Amino acid sequence: MVDQTKELDTAPARGEENLKRNLTNRHIQLIAIGGAIGTGLFMGSGKTISLAGPSIIFVYMIIGFMLFFVMRAMGELLLSNLEYKSFSDFATDLLGPWAGYFTGWTYWFCWIVTGIADVVAISSYAQFWFPGLSHWVASLLCVLLLLSLNLATVKLFGEMEFWFAMIKIVAIVALIIAGVVMVMMHFPSPSGSVAAFSNIWSDGGMFPKGLSGFFAGFQIAVFAFVGIELVGTTAAETKDPETVLPRAINSIPLRIIMFYVFALVTIMAVTPWRSVVADKSPFVELFVLVGLPAAASIINFVVLTSAASSANSGIFSTSRMLFGLSQEGHAPKSFSRLSRRAVPSTGLIFSCICLLSGVVLIYLIPNVMTVFTLVTTVSAILFMFVWSIILCSYLVYRRTRPQLHQKSAYKMPLGVVMCWVCLAFFAFVLVLLTLQDDTRQALMVTPIWFLLLGVTYAVLRRKARA
Repeated sequence: MVDQTKELDTAPARGEENLKRNLTNRHIQLIAIGGAIGTGLFMGSGKTISLAGPSIIFVYMIIGFMLFFVMRAMGELLLSNLEYKSFSDFATDLLGPWAGYFTGWTYWFCWIVTGIADVVAISSYAQFWFPGLSHWVASLLCVLLLLSLNLATVKLFGEMEFWFAMIKIVAIVALIIAGVVMVMMHFPSPSGSVAAFSNIWSDGGMFPKGLSGFFAGFQIAVFAFVGIELVGTTAAETKDPETVLPRAINSIPLRIIMFYVFALVTIMAVTPWRSVVADKSPFVELFVLVGLPAAASIINFVVLTSAASSANSGIFSTSRMLFGLSQEGHAPKSFSRLSRRAVPSTGLIFSCICLLSGVVLIYLIPNVMTVFTLVTTVSAILFMFVWSIILCSYLVYRRTRPQLHQKSAYKMPLGVVMCWVCLAFFAFVLVLLTLQDDTRQALMVTPIWFLLLGVTYAVLRRKARA
């Protein structure tokens, strides 16, 4: 068993409790792709197109460009010390224990919130085939299934993510091919226009709704990228991380162009952007236009597996974060205990119990979309905090450990400059979130979480001193 546990002063002396490197290059590549393709692309793209028009293409490209540099910073830091299990570890090492505590618990909460949104979505999608099945039963079955899969082995998690991601890829590639064929055949759309690439710019240009529409697109599009950093939580369980992690991170730009930009271009070429309905998935609409009778069922299956993939990733990453926090003395010691199959089972069970609070939310707020919008906005804000901590850690690393940067075989391009550019971009997105009522409410609620973390951290520090 390879020892990759970073022994800190506060860590429990459990040298035998180590994660195993069971994830291969195939698993990591597909986990990275699955993380880059969020449920937001399938469900949220209709709303983003209606808000921003064709300029939404640039929105996704800008966000993808910024997050590529966040991932490069994360990659250089993880490979600078192979004892780092995740970004929570290097945040503790470079910024101090408070940063590891805030990052680890915030990332855990990020995925719990996202997981609740996914469980809510899955229970809604299940109604398509089982209209008599109540939401709480569907949610409970979903959580129990994901828990049992993650309790088995980390390799089984990798296999599940591999196939979940493969389903997403096949659906998007099929959409792009179908759209290109329809453009070549000059297929008539419901609005009376003919499918053509000129549909993208012929109705008001690329910025038909001006800068206000362009900026409005950022609010929803950011959530589509949630999970892109997931590959960073697999560092301690990846075989040959020096080769595998750079490959996964370097392919991010290609994924953004292929899966986001090409898909949106195809949708708007077939259906003029003004005809795209905000509350419907444009993926479903395009396949219905093709005349595929089973389109609704197929896309329902795709979005259900996409949500299941996200929830599965969340359960995996939260349990690993709790494992790291426990070894640093920032969480109960029981979370650092591994099962006979080297799985942090206590953390898994705890995270799954928290996921079931999504059922309570559905009871309190009957409107599924209202719940989904609220929790996804909170999630996006918290993820931007985690991404910012990664960038701040990199800035300290460059200042205090220049020798490690010089030796690095995987240097972040334009390191310090792009860190500041990305941090300014995240601040800009936070300002944009104040412009809409629903996102503003989520922005106002989020500081409560950081206040709670500050109080609990102060209490733990006082106990440690005593």
